[in-house]
Parts: sequence; C-alpha cells; structure tokens
Amino acid sequence: MIGIPAGEIELRDEGSRTNWRSDVPAYRLAARPVTRALYCAVTGQPDPVDPQLPVTDVSWLDAVRFCNDLSRVEGIEPAYGIGDDRDGLDVVCDWEADGYRLPSEAEWEYACRAGSTAVRYGELDEIAWYRENSGGQVHAAGTKLPNAWGLYDTIGNVWEWCWDHFDPKVYGPYRVFRGGGAYDEPRACRASCRRKSHPTFHIDDLGFRVARGA
Repeated sequence: MIGIPAGEIELRDEGSRTNWRSDVPAYRLAARPVTRALYCAVTGQPDPVDPQLPVTDVSWLDAVRFCNDLSRVEGIEPAYGIGDDRDGLDVVCDWEADGYRLPSEAEWEYACRAGSTAVRYGELDEIAWYRENSGGQVHAAGTKLPNAWGLYDTIGNVWEWCWDHFDPKVYGPYRVFRGGGAYDEPRACRASCRRKSHPTFHIDDLGFRVARGA
C-alpha cells in the first residue's frame, strides 16, 4: 500500500460539463490493481491461470465483498456493511474503519494524477496497455512505468471500480469506474475519463484496486 498525502482535486463530468472540487484526506492505496492470484486466494477459488493478471469480470458488489473478505483474512475491521439489495443501495461504508475498501472517485483521480495536471501522468505507450499496444489482451499488473507516487496501471490495462455513484438523479444505482483498459482508444485512457454501470455489471477489462484509511 502506498501512502497518499492529503490534498484536493477538481473533477469534471464531460457529459454534463460540470466541475466540482473535493478535499482528499490522507489515505493508502494499493500500488497495483488486485490480481487474480490475490482474489482467488482470498475468496477460496482454485489457483488461476496467469495469476499476475489483474482480476476482471468482477462486479462492484463482488469488489466490496472482496474488500471485507480481505479485511477479515488480515484480522482488521471490515469497512462495509453489506445487505442483499441487487442495486447495492444498502451497502454502507465506515470511512473510519481500518479495513480495505474501494477508493472514492476523488481519491482515485487524485492518486492517478500524482500531482500532475496533464491529461495523463506520462507518455501513453510508456505507462499504459491500451488498444494500440496491448495486442487485444490484458497484461500482468505493474509491467508499465508507475506514476510519481509509485502507482501502476491507473491508466490502461483494466478499468477500476470506485465507491461513488455516477449521478444518482439520472442513473440511479450506477457506480463509477475509471482509468481506461487494454481495448480502449487513447481518449478513454485519461485521468479525467469517467464511465459507469450497474453494481452487478462485469466484463473482461474491468477490475479494481483497494484503499485503506491513513
């Protein structure tokens, strides 16, 4: 886990052309997205093929359950209260708990930028697996250059679930995911690019990384 200093971030939704600022307290964020090896070990699934690939085909609900499972494995207080609502509307986060959780959208972009105000934190081919260099497949986590704070793959390789609703007034329970993936054009592989889907949605280029309080 990488210690991320406190700060603030301005986010933007290009669809509605709105900007908003968010304060970001200090926290910790995994240097890499969760791998197949870690996911299977924590959830009790058989050893995977290609264990160092980021885990994919996991829904938002799968991701928050994993965070609680990982917390229990390590003997720390889980961050989430989870019910049985298919829309995930009964999931609550205790931000004071020491357990693992998904980053907020503000935490995610703040960490991705690592102090940069550019479209992305480096040259795309050097930092990311995307459509033009991935060969149409996801690659092992952490094989491109990290950003200035030591975080790998925040741009490209796999999209990453965040905690936040995208716009509950318009899209109801849909949650945010960020970062672009191995099949995407450069436009999607930007620090500010936002996408969304239902908490049960899963696909082969969507994963997540874990956060904890400072």
